[in-house]
Amino acid sequence: MPLKEKLAHLPDKPGVYLFKDQKKDIIYVGKAVSLKNRVRSYFRKDAEKLPKVAAMMKRAADLDYMVTDSEVEALILESNLIKEYRPRYNVLLRDDKSYPFIKVTLNESFPRVFRTRRLLKDGARYFGPYTRVGAVDETLRLLKKLFPFRSCRQKEPVNKGRPCLNHHIKRCLGPCCGLVSEEEYREMADQVVLFLEGRQGEVVKHLKARMEKAAQNLEFEKAAGIRDQIRAVEEVVEKQKVLSSGQEDQDVIAMARGVNIVCVMVLFIRGGKLLGRDHFILDGTEHLERAEIITSFLKQYYHRAEFIPRQVLVEELLEEEVDVLSRWLSAGRKGKVYIRVPHRGEKKKLVEMAGKNALLVLQEEEAGRLSRQDNTKKALEELAGTLGLEEFPERLECYDISNIQGTSTVASMVVFEDGKPAKNQYRKFKIKTVEGPDDFASMREVISRRFIRAREELELINSGQLSTKEAKFYRLPQMVLIDGGKGQLSTVVSAMQETGFDYIPVFGLAKEEELIFAPERSAPYFLPRDSRALHLVQRLRDEAHRFAVTYHRQVRDKKTLRSLLDEVQGIGPKRRRELLKAFGDIEAVKKAEIEELAAVPGMSSAAAEAVYNFFRREGS
Repeated sequence: MPLKEKLAHLPDKPGVYLFKDQKKDIIYVGKAVSLKNRVRSYFRKDAEKLPKVAAMMKRAADLDYMVTDSEVEALILESNLIKEYRPRYNVLLRDDKSYPFIKVTLNESFPRVFRTRRLLKDGARYFGPYTRVGAVDETLRLLKKLFPFRSCRQKEPVNKGRPCLNHHIKRCLGPCCGLVSEEEYREMADQVVLFLEGRQGEVVKHLKARMEKAAQNLEFEKAAGIRDQIRAVEEVVEKQKVLSSGQEDQDVIAMARGVNIVCVMVLFIRGGKLLGRDHFILDGTEHLERAEIITSFLKQYYHRAEFIPRQVLVEELLEEEVDVLSRWLSAGRKGKVYIRVPHRGEKKKLVEMAGKNALLVLQEEEAGRLSRQDNTKKALEELAGTLGLEEFPERLECYDISNIQGTSTVASMVVFEDGKPAKNQYRKFKIKTVEGPDDFASMREVISRRFIRAREELELINSGQLSTKEAKFYRLPQMVLIDGGKGQLSTVVSAMQETGFDYIPVFGLAKEEELIFAPERSAPYFLPRDSRALHLVQRLRDEAHRFAVTYHRQVRDKKTLRSLLDEVQGIGPKRRRELLKAFGDIEAVKKAEIEELAAVPGMSSAAAEAVYNFFRREGS
């Protein structure tokens, strides 16, 4: 159905709409109270006054939509689709999948506290996300000083004859030796949770009650230990700045805007005290109003936040979104959440403080970007000049082979665009036609497969049978680099001639002398050790090697894991495939807890326990 005809059939109901370009790629995802009214507004003349909308509508060739029961459901669906498709014209929160959390395993008899990047519905408590791993580790070190929770990895403490060193230095209560009851240990774990929630006053109050009780029972050594713990917690509390006269839990959010970059700052205030802050860099914000940017940030940030405070203070917000955002956050918190745009007083000063911090971070980020861009540009110019490249090398590709004695041979294709890793362009290959340790033949197969696929995809794209979103190999490099010398190089040149891409320059980087070889040149190119160009090709080569070795290890581990899982009772081909898909390698399965194993599709509690016990016996 043509786009204009679809407009006539849009329902007057809440839902999500998706604009697509001619190649059927999703370029924008939005939500609406009324799909009919919202989507039609893009086709009015006044919409063309907004540069970003005008640019998007020039590319929009098709429209899809999904009806939901409410605007809150539409908001949730919109967030999920933005995260999945990362459309060009949406505001995007960068690297949102990789932020670490602190996990407190309250689902265990003797809870542990550790860093994780996997959020599971397993009954544990998660705190975060944190933008810096260092901030997580600093918090964990502080917690370990304040609370003697166990550090061992097992879900339940393994019974030992004597306690470990951590117990002797008073960093663990010794549950592995029965030195603490489950009830007493649980009290300590609850204090860890209170501390992470910012409720240190309640922690101190609870500890004082325990100290007095111990003193009344004439357990003076125990009371002295609790006294020292109280002092340590109070020292931390004293260092925290009191920012609110009340005892509110608040997130304070403000932004700073640069030329092509936006930094959003979040201040975490718990119990009236500033506990910390995190900043986030946003892409795709050109021509958007500040209120639109903050609104988009809230949707993506709280879509995956574990803790939602009672009050969220923001510098600006789209008025029409306040009610639905509040209802959505209240459902997540299971209690009323208030979103405020303060205009005066104490709360206004908090927002201004967040804005000032955002500006400082933005200035550092912009200065760093300019420096990196300058160095990268000079490195690429130096590389092009030294090697005599006719075309500026915006896209570099490097290939490497990895195997052990000719088994499980794999290859990597790594891509740098504008001197930076383009990880979404990386490709992995399993060698299919070569037996034994023959790196030359393996490299020939990889190059042939890569450029044959490129030729086929370009033909399909030109005929309109394939979109660039679906294509994997159609982008061509301005330079190809391989890890090797003259022998490897001649093999690659031959393969590229056969596929019709021999006009693309190919070079080899020899490891020991770090010399660059060219096909029709007897003497290699020598770059000084401090050359920016040499550092660039070394990074490219090392990244290809790392990627190949990592993939080889995964393939090898899967084979090992497959044979091991065949020995576990109750694990058949289907469950084995799901476990491999979920965890990737044998070490991850070995370390997995029963709840994590049981969460894999197709796994039962009994099967999860069988796998868990099998690897614990194997490791003992």
